[in-house]
Amino acid sequence: MTLTWHGHSCFSVEAEGWTAVFDPYQDGSVPGLAPLRLQADAVFCSHGHSDHNAAALVALSGRAFPLRVEELATYHDDAHGLLRGKNTVRILHGEGMRLAHLGDLGHMPSKEVLAALRGVDALLLPVGGHFTIDAKTAKAVADAIGPRVVVPMHYRLGGMGFDVIGTLDAYTQLCDDVRYYEGDTLTLAPDTPAQTAVLTYGK
Repeated sequence: MTLTWHGHSCFSVEAEGWTAVFDPYQDGSVPGLAPLRLQADAVFCSHGHSDHNAAALVALSGRAFPLRVEELATYHDDAHGLLRGKNTVRILHGEGMRLAHLGDLGHMPSKEVLAALRGVDALLLPVGGHFTIDAKTAKAVADAIGPRVVVPMHYRLGGMGFDVIGTLDAYTQLCDDVRYYEGDTLTLAPDTPAQTAVLTYGK
């Protein structure tokens, strides 16, 4: 299973010869990010905000996507959606592994949602706060789920990301297993060691 980070919360995930894109952003919606033009077999958006819902920018193959995708209902805030609405968490099954994209999760998930996520092989985790859970809550979520690999997303770094969200190091300083990658891609195998994987945008 191969993950490619396109910045913010957008990833392409390749498994078993199929490609899915998660949370593509609209042109100009996220400071510091280049416009997206992607190809895939399926596209999934966690909610309707412009920095997550640019499905039209993903050219689809037209093939029926066969990989199993579970959907879990959550909220974009800690007020049961009253502030920013609902958020859909998705678990992609492929290559005998499970990858979870948490979208713009805005609260500590319920026991039921945590149980469904427990032990995933890869957890794509928002850490920036303000619009999502912050670094401290994100670490608590990761600890409760116990994934093998955590990939932080939706944070500010240099000129990338919203000014009001937190920086990457606010999360990584809470972790003792951080591995920094020179590129934007991570190949996940059954024997990939446990780690917090920080990918580099655009490389």
